[in-house]
Amino acid sequence: MADSIKWATRQRLQYIEITAYYTGLVTRSDVARAFGISDAAATKDLKLYGTLSPDNLSYRHTVFGFVPNERFEPLFADLSPAGVLPMIAANLAAASGPYGDEPIYGISVDSLPLPNRLPDRAVLAQIIRAIRNRNKLQVSYHSLSSRESAQKRVLEPHSLVSTGLRWHVRAYNEETYDFRDFVLSRFVDAQILPEPAESSPQYDDDWMELVTLKLAPHPQLGEHKRTSLLIDYHCVGGSEGETEGELIEIRVRRALIGYVLQRLSVDTSADHSMNPDAHQLIVLNRDEIEPFAGWAFL
Repeated sequence: MADSIKWATRQRLQYIEITAYYTGLVTRSDVARAFGISDAAATKDLKLYGTLSPDNLSYRHTVFGFVPNERFEPLFADLSPAGVLPMIAANLAAASGPYGDEPIYGISVDSLPLPNRLPDRAVLAQIIRAIRNRNKLQVSYHSLSSRESAQKRVLEPHSLVSTGLRWHVRAYNEETYDFRDFVLSRFVDAQILPEPAESSPQYDDDWMELVTLKLAPHPQLGEHKRTSLLIDYHCVGGSEGETEGELIEIRVRRALIGYVLQRLSVDTSADHSMNPDAHQLIVLNRDEIEPFAGWAFL
């Protein structure tokens, strides 16, 4: 029966699961407020959920809502922190929202006030259409290189990339005959062309090939800090005084290695001379990684 439920109803049931599991309580008013439906409709959803998962929730009169049972098992939602935290941060109820200033899960969340490094929406639309339709794209782009600023060029974009700090476009550059990254906020104009793209992502070796980035706690960190850092990355270190077991492995596209090192504030100096309190990780397989991200190494 669960597989035959309509998408909109499934989203509300997913919200019921997330709210109940992570906050310990879901009420009729929670569901009604999150999706802009009546109390009667919200009650119907809660009854349906109880029918489909009779062992997951119990009604508690003292709080006028449903609480999760000990053997709660999700039927609709991805309850992993990786799936739930972005929804809480974005104030999203399942795949819906946003819903104003009031936190939809009742959890206050803030983020760093970083500059908005994004292009004009019309420019972004042209870029996305070129990616979707596999067309060439004529752009005006402000490069940090010595070439003429905002000079026209033709790109063949195939993917968007978020580094966590800014967005990039991965594209074939017809002028230099190679695939490169272009910072999204530096596009001042873009126009999709009728000509189909001649390149293919399959020819972008650095995009298609994955490598394992091997990191370890900075050798200048004390034992306690190394252990805490490994726990932070869900790794198990070696015994006291050893470093061989202290390995953090990350599978990453070759094209994105430098951004991962930058985002994790990895000490990329050859002699590990950077401040270990600010750069808590080092690279173990530098010889393998550096050819694909030379700009990130000191």
